[in-house]
Amino acid sequence: MGLELGRVTDRKPPFKFASFTRVGFSDTDAQGIVYYGRYLPYFDAARVEYHRHLDMLRLDTGGEFVMRASNIEYLAPARFDDLLEVFIRVSRIGRTSANYELAAYRVEDDLLMVTATQTLVLVDLDERKPCPIPDVVRERIGAFESDDVEQ
Repeated sequence: MGLELGRVTDRKPPFKFASFTRVGFSDTDAQGIVYYGRYLPYFDAARVEYHRHLDMLRLDTGGEFVMRASNIEYLAPARFDDLLEVFIRVSRIGRTSANYELAAYRVEDDLLMVTATQTLVLVDLDERKPCPIPDVVRERIGAFESDDVEQ
């Protein structure tokens, strides 16, 4: 496995994986803070690192995971140059979709900044229809998340 920007952790159960990101100047508004919508790229990066850790980035899944729903609860503003630890887990795998839970904490004081739930659907891009999540994906996520994922 190559370089990962995330790590396995037991700091915030039931999360078992987290990645790090630093707030860039372009992520802030005129008041110098990050509003809730700017957290989406941080969540995307955490999901990529989670998939990288499970060796799923180059799997032939028969489709591509696309965002179906995203819910963000904004709790505190991050500022330029804050180091954030973004925790991620899969809480449920359905027939064609997976539910992700995320939580971002400021590293300096371990303050919870934002939480999110996201539903991604595996879509056959040629057919433009949902397709079943392959067993290999279920097995890798299930092995990592153990009893903490509903299948």
